[in-house]
Amino acid sequence: MTETVSGSVGRGGKRAPKGLKTKRIHTTPGVHPYDQVRWERRDVVMTNWRDGSINFEQRGVEFPDFWSVNAANIVTTKYFRGAVGTPQRETSLRQLVDRVVGAYTRTGRENGYFASEEDAEIFDHELKHALIHQIFSFNSPVWFNVGTASPQQVSACFILAVDDQMESILEWYKEEGVIFKGGSGSGVNLSRIRSSKELLSSGGTASGPVSFMRGADASAGTIKSGGATRRAAKMVVLDVDHPDIEEFIETKAREEDKVRALRDAGFDMDLGGKDIVSVQYQNANNSVRVSDEFMHAVEAGESFGLRARLSGEVIEQVDAKTLFRKMAQAAWECADPGIQYDDTINDWHTCPETGRITASNPCSEYVHLDNSSCNLASINLLKFLREDDSFDVEGFVKLTELIITAMDISITFADFPTQKIAETTRAYRQLGIGYANLGALLMATGHAYDSDGGRAAAAAITSLMTGVSYRRSAELAAIVGPYDGYARNAEPHKRVMRKHAAANDDLRAVDALDRPILAEATKQWQECLRLGDKNGYRNAQASLLAPTGTIGLMMDCDTTGIEPDLALVKFKKLVGGGSMQIVNQTIPRALKQLGYQSEQVEAIVHYIAEHGHVMDAPGLKHEHYEVFDCAMGERAIAPMGHVRMMAATQPFLSGAISKTVNLPESATIEDIEQVYLEGWKLGLKALAVYRDNCKVGQPLSIAKKTDEKTEAKAAEPVVQVVEVPRPKRRRLPNQRPSTTTRFTVGGAKGYMTASSYPDDGLGEVFLKMSKQGSTLAGVMDAFSVAISVGLQHGVPLETFVSKFVNMRFEPAGMTDDPDVRMAASVVDYIFRRLALDHLPYGERAALGVFSAAERAAQQRGEDPGAPQEVIIDTAALAQSAPIEEKPEERPAVTAAPETHAPSRQNGAAHALESHQGRTADAPLCLTCGTKMRPAGSCYVCEGCGSTSGCS
Repeated sequence: MTETVSGSVGRGGKRAPKGLKTKRIHTTPGVHPYDQVRWERRDVVMTNWRDGSINFEQRGVEFPDFWSVNAANIVTTKYFRGAVGTPQRETSLRQLVDRVVGAYTRTGRENGYFASEEDAEIFDHELKHALIHQIFSFNSPVWFNVGTASPQQVSACFILAVDDQMESILEWYKEEGVIFKGGSGSGVNLSRIRSSKELLSSGGTASGPVSFMRGADASAGTIKSGGATRRAAKMVVLDVDHPDIEEFIETKAREEDKVRALRDAGFDMDLGGKDIVSVQYQNANNSVRVSDEFMHAVEAGESFGLRARLSGEVIEQVDAKTLFRKMAQAAWECADPGIQYDDTINDWHTCPETGRITASNPCSEYVHLDNSSCNLASINLLKFLREDDSFDVEGFVKLTELIITAMDISITFADFPTQKIAETTRAYRQLGIGYANLGALLMATGHAYDSDGGRAAAAAITSLMTGVSYRRSAELAAIVGPYDGYARNAEPHKRVMRKHAAANDDLRAVDALDRPILAEATKQWQECLRLGDKNGYRNAQASLLAPTGTIGLMMDCDTTGIEPDLALVKFKKLVGGGSMQIVNQTIPRALKQLGYQSEQVEAIVHYIAEHGHVMDAPGLKHEHYEVFDCAMGERAIAPMGHVRMMAATQPFLSGAISKTVNLPESATIEDIEQVYLEGWKLGLKALAVYRDNCKVGQPLSIAKKTDEKTEAKAAEPVVQVVEVPRPKRRRLPNQRPSTTTRFTVGGAKGYMTASSYPDDGLGEVFLKMSKQGSTLAGVMDAFSVAISVGLQHGVPLETFVSKFVNMRFEPAGMTDDPDVRMAASVVDYIFRRLALDHLPYGERAALGVFSAAERAAQQRGEDPGAPQEVIIDTAALAQSAPIEEKPEERPAVTAAPETHAPSRQNGAAHALESHQGRTADAPLCLTCGTKMRPAGSCYVCEGCGSTSGCS
């Protein structure tokens, strides 16, 4: 890191600015930062999640020995440039960091950022030290593009603009396509487009913005399926006073209904299914931009006017409360739309003289001018927690200075996808510094996420970060000048700075953790205001809180962005391949900080490893339970706990916060209304909600629980003993017909042998997976015996099918069976296959199990119950065939476990599932098939680092 002070600025043009003076903090003169760490060579091998084949292999890559296997795998596969196997391919983290930092240092020298060559060298060394020690990271486009022959794209977030003209709408399609092609996301507000209730100049009726959304959605889907490494991330915003707002609100909810109806009708709506493309609007996040006027009308139960786009006159009156409830109901059904608070956003706008803020990026954290972009960088907060559990305030200040300097330099050399975006970004120089690992920091210091102490620490850290950022921006303005648009926006910009400082003055320290942070933040804001009045500011925006998906994994962060921990148990990848389950390392530290002795800590950690939660842990006080609350699980943080944390940090951010408020499946529409209302009252800029399982109906699991409770309650008063005839076992003859099926579920291979009575159906099932003697092999043997004994005692096969079909656990996903393309688990696949092989159509239809031919017949309007030709794969008829094991030629670091244990099992999502006995409601990664986990309002894949939004 660097300690920096600005040089004096010449007056009246008599003297040139001196540039920044830098001071070493972590590096030593004459010693390169690379020489201060121990490096080691590793092998990175990525396997195909469908069949276990190798789809990426690079051996002998070089990383510091303290980097985790997962972090090294992700950097190697995503950020190293050059074709694998060629001399141009990067093979070391040193090369990657040299490529990126070299461009920053070189541009800083050329543009007068540094006072001397020595200062440039110190900047270079401190930046390299911070990056290789995982203290912070730039966003993914920097690692992709800087220092390569490609355009020097550094921004991850874009906002576009669309006018009420066909040329502008078509240009929007084109601009989005260019951005998606580069792996970034964009947002747009469609409220300028005339509604379907207004007339065109020709006399016809306008199509309305929702109709044009179809074309943009199809474009995004096409680009995604044409080879992008992640889905096209985009945001569509519509103002609440637009006449088509109701249609916009219900758009995605109707499509979710279509998915269910088509699936029930037998259409192929699985991931990658041929019929899923008929579902529209799935490539965008939707948000309604609400005004204070509308929210007041909701509170008062008054009517609200929808206005024509061209004239601004009210063309329809609606009940505000009814419209607000429709928003909440749609979000309850499918998690869309989110909400953005227009007046709050624009009240904190530094550049209102240039134009209003109308939209955001896909994850809602970047909110600024149309046709602009923002590059991001995030700080690893846990790196500043000292051994005595105090926060390294001085180190945090110096790192923030370093990052802001580097980020501003990047805008100087950056390339942009369109000329309009280039002009706006260079004129306003928007930056997005943020942080990750807040949840881990709070837990490690014994602070509950949903507590006054937790919120006070988060608020103080955020205030300090933004105060230092704008203070450094004012120093840069003295050296290389304020941003081009500052002169016309000087007064509103300084007003917003005073609002930030006033919010900081309103903070009150709670304990020893936040007290010194808040004291330093107050000093920084005072200096920020002083220097800003004198020099102006180099950047129109400085801070926001991004989801930090891929870069969070790169920094080995336990938690992303502002999020709490997802689960108390995680999976750690091992250097020799495979993985092990571990309790989060912040938990022992938290227990010690709370005063527990080493023996107590050991017992509690052992309990957590076994149960996945802290309830009834031996010796743990009930008042300490809240410290270990997570986003999901036995003690999930309440929805308002998420909202209150966002509200604590929002006054100290230039932009907004990428975060989804999680609600349980039992949450009501009224609960979502309350969250949206409180978000407005507490001063948030944007908010999204997600009700667990809202996109996947699970009525059977709920009914099952209800039935069990009802049966148990009804059975309590019964005292009469009834003797029931015991079933007799009917053994199979020594020789019986059997079929062996080789299958693959989510990359896990197995064999199933099903034996039948010569005259009367299935009587025995044997399953073989994994190595003989392994836990999995033993469990499958025991399961096979239990099912076989049940069948031989007269339990109908359809009973087993009804109980085990749709059971969810890992491994899950794609199969190699054309009749069962997707399986929720191995057990789900097994009993679907058994039903197809041994049950008549009528019984299977009642259970929702159809073959591919039957589904096709349904679509053609034919009788699906007609006899179907059975085709047997004779190559698979090798009874009790062994599982093939590939010999290891040399130790290798794999991004996934062996074939029989697919990569999806490695991560927080799987840890949560294994302890809750349920499937975390997250999509599969389109790149590697791993179960993703939430990161802000997006998702991140722990297997390969891909994200569904900002990186």
